[in-house]
Amino acid sequence: MLNTMLLRYWIGGVVVLNVLSSCGSFSGSVTQLGPETIARANKVQQKTYTNPVFEPILADPTVVRDPKSNMFYAYGTADNWGDGKGQRLVSILQSSDLVQWTWIGTAFSSKPSWKAEGGIWAPDVVELNGKYLMYYAYSTWGDPNPGIGIALADAPEGPFIDQGKLFDSKQINVPNSIDPYFFMENGQNYLFWGSFSDAETQGTYGVELDQNGTAVPDLNKKFKVAAGDFEAVVIHKRKGYYYFIGSKGSCCEGEKSSYHVLVGRSRNLKGPYMDREGRNLVQRGSGTLLLRGNDQFVGTGHTSRIITDDKGKDWILYHGMDPKQPRVATGGNRRMLFLDQIVWDKDWPKIEGATSSVAVQPAPTFNFK
Repeated sequence: MLNTMLLRYWIGGVVVLNVLSSCGSFSGSVTQLGPETIARANKVQQKTYTNPVFEPILADPTVVRDPKSNMFYAYGTADNWGDGKGQRLVSILQSSDLVQWTWIGTAFSSKPSWKAEGGIWAPDVVELNGKYLMYYAYSTWGDPNPGIGIALADAPEGPFIDQGKLFDSKQINVPNSIDPYFFMENGQNYLFWGSFSDAETQGTYGVELDQNGTAVPDLNKKFKVAAGDFEAVVIHKRKGYYYFIGSKGSCCEGEKSSYHVLVGRSRNLKGPYMDREGRNLVQRGSGTLLLRGNDQFVGTGHTSRIITDDKGKDWILYHGMDPKQPRVATGGNRRMLFLDQIVWDKDWPKIEGATSSVAVQPAPTFNFK
């Protein structure tokens, strides 16, 4: 049976329908609308939503809000959607409400040149000093020496101009150096990163960046915050606590993906981060469950920053898969974009049922004047 999803935009009194086929791949063409048209369409606020909020693919999402337009921009790992258009080198989506997302292009026209081969994975985009900085991992599966690079843009839509490598695994002595995450504390910029490894120096680490966020002054001043069974770190500060949010399990095995999200917290940015059961996150097997899959969605993980709406409610985006339709035509994982609300229980973050919502949910509220 052919299922379809209709994306509806009310533009100048006309309803525009984009039809997406869900027979295992994205079969419709992607139309790049003009910025004014997109902005008008996106500012029609939705009162409810259901997951996923974008498909077919936006894996390892990062989300930033443009302070000039108040629009949100989401970026994800370079992926092939299985529609004959090849690799999309870091897709860029735009939204006013975290619910209605429009694909507007890619961050890069070609791959960075500082590594012989690999994919552009898990970007993290922030606005700093009037520029948009994209930290990204450059890696292959099982890469003995992946690295983290940086690209700059004047606007969230790009284009992003590559600035080269910050460091690779051999230089900083951290295996599987991927999944970068930017954090600022009292004017000091930090980069956190790390992924799965059993090596002696495995784990998630942090290190200081310079004032522009474009260089690491001293690679030897890294500090460890979590064990090597975590990846995709996010650090969130709230009421005097720093929260470590990370993912464990298999991200990319289709319907067998076991990705899930756990959390710990600390009174100090550099740790120690403890879970609700009192275990230090530098110990393998630690972490308090925040999110896992269910019978409708699997492989749920690699979260964005926590975003607060205009009613003070907190939201988080992440990727996941439909186990009945886990891959696109080329065989790649069909990692869609999801949204759920974060609530707080005794200063611990929770998602209802610790799993992805499947029913209709109240949407975030963002006011545009």
